[in-house]
Amino acid sequence: MFLCLLCAGARRMVGGNHSNVTEFVLLGFTNLQDLLFVVFLITYITTLVGNLGMIVLIRTNSQLHVPMYFFLSHLSFLDICYSSSVTPKLLLGLLAERNIISFNGCVTQFFFFAAFGTTEAILLAFMAYDRYVAICQPLHYVAAMSHGVCVQLVVGSYAAGSLNALVHTSALLRLSSCGPNLTNRFYCEMPPLMLLSCSGTRLNTMVMAACVGFIVTTSVLAIVVSYTCILLTTRGTRSAEDRHKAFSTCTSHLTAVALFYGSVAFLYFHPFSRHTEDPGKRASVFSTVVTPMLNPFIYSLRNREVRSTLRRATNKLFTFMDCHRSCFNQTKARLTCHSGASRSNKAGI
Repeated sequence: MFLCLLCAGARRMVGGNHSNVTEFVLLGFTNLQDLLFVVFLITYITTLVGNLGMIVLIRTNSQLHVPMYFFLSHLSFLDICYSSSVTPKLLLGLLAERNIISFNGCVTQFFFFAAFGTTEAILLAFMAYDRYVAICQPLHYVAAMSHGVCVQLVVGSYAAGSLNALVHTSALLRLSSCGPNLTNRFYCEMPPLMLLSCSGTRLNTMVMAACVGFIVTTSVLAIVVSYTCILLTTRGTRSAEDRHKAFSTCTSHLTAVALFYGSVAFLYFHPFSRHTEDPGKRASVFSTVVTPMLNPFIYSLRNREVRSTLRRATNKLFTFMDCHRSCFNQTKARLTCHSGASRSNKAGI
């Protein structure tokens, strides 16, 4: 409701003949729509099931109530929200003849997309700091990464992500849209919307470059410094087993970081993204649809504790199902015997 009021107020402030556009047409995908709908639907369901399963697994297992998995549960939650801000509208657009989104809906989608994406970028940096403290300063780990500190870091991530999204959304609302309203993307994001504006976009470009540059630079720098210290610490470790254990806990996080920042870098810094839409569109699909689906598999396949917990949970589920099936069969057998005995008694009478 706040975003809708903000949109309405901004459009009244612009006034005149400069804000005639009330909706945008997302051209997105015009070929193989039925096939793409099935593929994206399966991918989205897998994203929901995988990330929700990871959250439930962490919350219900006391052995995973440690800072690393606390951050991982929030990463799974962000992946669900990040994908949900784009994919449902994408699926609806593939079923419709024209994928139309209102001005208010476009601004709202952009706000949540930017908020969850920024929060995930900052959270990945905090996860790298957690690994640094655990490996390089193990004696201070309990005090440095207490539950209160972890909660503050997570809340700070959400606050920073929401603030960044609010800044970009406010900058977007100052633009006047007088046509055309066609964009060759499947969701609302800043660069294509800036191309549709009939007012100056220099301030928006400066704000976007400053905010994105600051967040990406500080997050990547924190990750690089953390893992550089981890590498130097593990090189001085004589035990090969300790080195393997240290690297095994970092591999999953590094893979998630590479996928997230790789897609973002290709999307915003690809040399051909300003001249052609297809590379940016492919990067957008990978960033918003594919990457959120891959993170649960990365952490479940590469992490020994998650694998063992998942194996125990699966065994308990199968045991419960076998017990339930056995009880059902026994109950059915008793009912059959009771029915047969009743028929025999009636026949004797």
